[in-house]
This record gives sequence, structure tokens and C-alpha cells, in this order.
Amino acid sequence: MTVLDNALEGLRTTMRRDRVFDFVAENRFPFRGAGHAVMPGVVDTSHGTILYLENINVSFDGFKALNDLTLYIDDGELRCIIGPNGAGKTTMMDVITGKTRPDNGVAYFGQTMDLTRMSETDIAVSGIGRKFQRPTVFPYHTVFENLELAQQGNRGVWPSLLAHTTPEQRLRIEEVLETIGLQTLARETAALLSHGQKQWLEIGMLLMQNPRLLLVDEPVAGMTHQEMEQTAQLLTGLAGKHSVVVVEHDMDFVRSIANKVTVLHEGSVLAEGTMDEVQNNPKVVEVYLGE
Repeated sequence: MTVLDNALEGLRTTMRRDRVFDFVAENRFPFRGAGHAVMPGVVDTSHGTILYLENINVSFDGFKALNDLTLYIDDGELRCIIGPNGAGKTTMMDVITGKTRPDNGVAYFGQTMDLTRMSETDIAVSGIGRKFQRPTVFPYHTVFENLELAQQGNRGVWPSLLAHTTPEQRLRIEEVLETIGLQTLARETAALLSHGQKQWLEIGMLLMQNPRLLLVDEPVAGMTHQEMEQTAQLLTGLAGKHSVVVVEHDMDFVRSIANKVTVLHEGSVLAEGTMDEVQNNPKVVEVYLGE
């Protein structure tokens, strides 16, 4: 076992919920411990961790997509997840967002929200946003209107179309437009945007929901080099205000944004560390980077 492997195993041991949580019994909500109370709907990151995945297993017709997956994401960090096709990256995000229920294991958002018992809608409302690889925007609406439609509130068709945008909501839209770099294109129809601009718009639509955790799937696929640089600036700028998990295959892009990289292989964590550390890990070279 390498030094990196020993360090990873030590982190897993010390980070386990039964080691760091002030409670392990079910149905204790709101949680009281460590001198504070957590109200329903509030993400408790008092231990510094926003996402806990422990011993998650998922099987499809005998194929084990996730195999005792254990992963922790700190509040405000930007984490990159890499791995070959079939490593379990998409299934992991499906579990986090409630699309797939694990066969067993623990998945918590903060210390009190059991993701395995929440619906996809409740998970999204609680503060987890997911951006898929292909951008899904409203092509015949303007950039501004896309952000209007994405804001929190009644998401029905008619309430969304007939709702009056308040000055506070307009200010929030202007802030998001500046964050995603599309302020000069606010009145442009989304269909006319470049591929990269559509990706940024979709990230902006997620930001309108004020998520605590953003899951971003292959954000730079199909982008120009300049768009990739702008995307790197956008994602690194979001870290701190949000926790950001990026699944990506482009190693140059990962190196440009990542402080910490997690390598998945056959449904479990193979290695974690800086990009240099994982690139120099013989097991990583063998199963992924050396292919």
C-alpha cells in the first residue's frame, strides 16, 4: 500500500459519519449537537463537509456500477472527478440527485439530509444543482428570460410566464449575468449563442436557484480553447461561494482548475490528491492515464 493509499484510508476512517457526526440515530430532526440546532431545510456544514457518500453500492442487472464508494466533499471546495468510461461517475451523480437509489450505503447532504430518502425535487430544492453535459436551455427565449424562468418560486408554466419580476429578482439576474459573462447578450435569443455560451447560460440558470452544491458534467466538451479558459475562470470563481464537483475527461482543463482530484475506477475511489499526485500514481497510470 502506497503513502497516498495510507493517507486516503486514514481520511476515510476519520471522516466517517460515526466518527464526526454528533448523532447516528435516525429520526432525530432537527439535529441538536455540538451546541447548536439545525432547522429543517438548512444544510448543516458545521464539520466542514457538505457531502458524505459512504459505502455506496449500485448494481444494474448484475453489473456493479458503484462498489463501496466512499467520498467526502468539503463545503466551498472545487473537486474534480476523473476516471475511464464505466468508472461510475454518472451513477454517482445520479445517486446524489436522487435519480438512482443505492442498493445500500449512506448519502448525506450536510449532516442531517439523507439523500436516499428524498425525492429528486426535494434534493434540488434543498440546494443541489446538476448540469448535464448537453446544455438544456430555452432556445427561443432570451438569455435574460432563461434566467427569469429559472428563478426560485412556482415552477408551473403559467405562473412562470405571468410572474412579475421584482427589482430584487432583476438585480439577482444582473448579478448572475455578470458572473457567467453574458451581460452584453442578455437580450440575445439563446438559440443564437455559441455552444460554450449555452453552457454558461445553463450554469447561470442553476445559480438562480442559489445551490450550495453544483454538479457539473463535462463542461468543456466541444468548446474552443478560449471558451475553456473562460469556463475555468467561471468555475474557480464559484468555488467558496458554492461547492463545485466537476466530472471531466480533459486533463489539461482539470489541471487548470483542480486543487484536489478524485479518480474513480470500477465504481470506487482509486486515488485522491493533487493532479501531480494522481498522475504519478502507478495504479492510476495503469487503469486510466496510461490508456
